[in-house]
Amino acid sequence: MEREMSSLTVLGCMWGDEAKAKVVDFLGASADVVVRFQGGANAGHTIVSEGKKYVFHSVPSGMLYPTTRCVIAQGTVIDPFGLREEMQGLMAQGIDFSGRLFIDSRAGLVLPLHKELDSSKEEQLGKNRIGTTGKGIGPAYADQSARCGLRMGDLAHPDWLRKRLLSLYDLHGQNPDAAALDKELAALASAWEFLRGYVTEVDILLREWYLQGDSILFEGAQGTLLDVGFGTYPFVTSSHTMCGGVSTGAGFPPRWLDKVIGVYKAYGTRVGEGPFPTEIFDVTAERIRVVGNEFGTTTGRPRRIGWFDAVAAKYTADLNGLDGLAITLLDVLSGIPELKICTGYWQGDTRLPHYPSHHLDLESTQPEYLTLPGWEADIGAVNKLGKLPKAAREYLEAIQDLLERPIELVSVGKERSQTIVIN
Repeated sequence: MEREMSSLTVLGCMWGDEAKAKVVDFLGASADVVVRFQGGANAGHTIVSEGKKYVFHSVPSGMLYPTTRCVIAQGTVIDPFGLREEMQGLMAQGIDFSGRLFIDSRAGLVLPLHKELDSSKEEQLGKNRIGTTGKGIGPAYADQSARCGLRMGDLAHPDWLRKRLLSLYDLHGQNPDAAALDKELAALASAWEFLRGYVTEVDILLREWYLQGDSILFEGAQGTLLDVGFGTYPFVTSSHTMCGGVSTGAGFPPRWLDKVIGVYKAYGTRVGEGPFPTEIFDVTAERIRVVGNEFGTTTGRPRRIGWFDAVAAKYTADLNGLDGLAITLLDVLSGIPELKICTGYWQGDTRLPHYPSHHLDLESTQPEYLTLPGWEADIGAVNKLGKLPKAAREYLEAIQDLLERPIELVSVGKERSQTIVIN
């Protein structure tokens, strides 16, 4: 009997750090293939399985399942040295990559030059800095758009690689001496020797796998409000983090995107600069930060904390055409006596009709809140919706009503087992 073709896209729908990896890991149990379609090593994912902690940056989260194939698609940018180190670290933890990891030969490269450019640009911007991770992602994407960047497949052609690298340095006004250039080329050759067995044209494989009935899960990095086009520009990442990025990043037909799940934290966080209308600075914020371990996986920076913003969340739900929601870190809110959800934005005496497109308009808004009672009980062991405290259920119902989408998953802890499945 022919299997039903299916694909599932899991997107972070705020400013990233929504605990997407936990959701991808949970749903990955039934996936044949897990795909990273955009972003780079600036996106840190942490998964706890059976008490063991795994940290991912470029490798898809599905690697924890021993038979799942994992793809790093064209829309990503890859630090070849960082990827090798990440893979070696996971191998040391018992992860087998043989015949399971596929890297697109057209994925862009992040070079040491890009990290230098990233840091120097942030220094030049001063108080107007974007708040990047310093991983060189923005400059690498900029070079790809300018058609002067290097791609993974270039590593297979040493003479071409040398010419492209010299041209790239020249473009950025740098002139490395022969010894430095030879050293970098030798390092790239070493990284290629490690990675070459995983590099191929993955778009062909993805289309073949889908047509033969394999279940494909697309894993987004960062969040929709960091999308380079529709996020809080210019305080955004350098790739398309929304649903449409799957097709352009992985070469996967948009008509084959069968279902899209949006991941939202039960509260708000943001790393780096940029508007954050519901941000709070009191003892509640510090409590959430500590209990939720709200520190960047990649940078270690403390995350900014705020109340759940249903205005922004509804905007991203509509933008991505979400079919359902996954709410994470609900357990972090236990013990807070009063909770708030932003239901509208005001500028002076005017209630804004929708989420504003300009960051200055966002920065000048005053949020309107729905206030709800909190709950005291520890919910980490709850495995059914009906067993949650009444106040927790009402909190989820408010989110569901405001976003006009059904909640399908609720995470109440770091472990796979601490997940409530609804419907």
